[in-house]
Amino acid sequence: MAKVERFAFHVPSLEELAGVLQKGLKENFADVQVSVVDCPDLTKEPFNFPAKGICGKPRIADVGGVPYLIPVVQKEKVYDLNTVAKDIELPGAFILGAGAASSKVLGINAEFIPIVQTKSEKKPAVNGSYIAQINPADKGCLLEKYSSKYTDCEFGLLANLYASEGQPGKVIEVKANGRTGELNFVTCLRQTLEKHYGEKPVGMGGTFIIQKGKAKIHIMPPEFSACPLNTDEDVNNWLKFFEMKAPLICQPVIVSRDPGFDLRVEHTHCFSHHGEGGHYHQDTSPDSVQYLGYFQPAELLFRIDRPQETHLVGRD
Repeated sequence: MAKVERFAFHVPSLEELAGVLQKGLKENFADVQVSVVDCPDLTKEPFNFPAKGICGKPRIADVGGVPYLIPVVQKEKVYDLNTVAKDIELPGAFILGAGAASSKVLGINAEFIPIVQTKSEKKPAVNGSYIAQINPADKGCLLEKYSSKYTDCEFGLLANLYASEGQPGKVIEVKANGRTGELNFVTCLRQTLEKHYGEKPVGMGGTFIIQKGKAKIHIMPPEFSACPLNTDEDVNNWLKFFEMKAPLICQPVIVSRDPGFDLRVEHTHCFSHHGEGGHYHQDTSPDSVQYLGYFQPAELLFRIDRPQETHLVGRD
């Protein structure tokens, strides 16, 4: 059994959060509109998720961590989203986020884009996840639906997850067009929350679409590094970077400030319907970029299997 630690987030009202985000995003984007709306039906295009919404007992799980990947991989670190749902006291949870695929299942290393309605007493799991790997044929991106090849709900090494009952309800809608600052969309959201709430950690998750423009995305190579990756430079030389085009559907997990659990405070993976996806870094078309997102503040944080030996390399 993995060790599970629990923490209660500060949970502002949606109206308050909308005001805070509106003000903060204006410092980084030309055109910003943040409002409280009904969550759109996420089972429809372009999302095609297995659940309608991101509401109901919202919580964040940080599972494993980068120290299980670098400097040297610990391949025995394998997890199951159905188990995670029980660990976070929400069996049957709808889970979105960013993680690493299980190399035990795939036989290689790959990016994992979890989109899973976990199993409950009444229903089996519905796995809508994607995996992004380096295509052996042309060294480009190979994006595949997880369920086209595999029947499990496993992942490996690390994941940052936003979980809820998957219900419809009120959410924060964020529209941000034309990036004027240096920060990426997710970092701007997180730093805005940190600046305003300070010592009171706020967690947030959901989904956003890069509707127009292009983005810098990485995919981990299929082989784990034979030499230890000791610096951010080592990691960046190992990763494969791409410029991918919109529309990209992204699943961010954000914690404004780490309350002492060795968290990855932001982590975002994306997929598309044109064969591209991976780990989001930044848009590369600031003038034309358009973001549309739906977010919900989390009530609880669950830290699962926190690494005993840690470092801050490779957290970007």
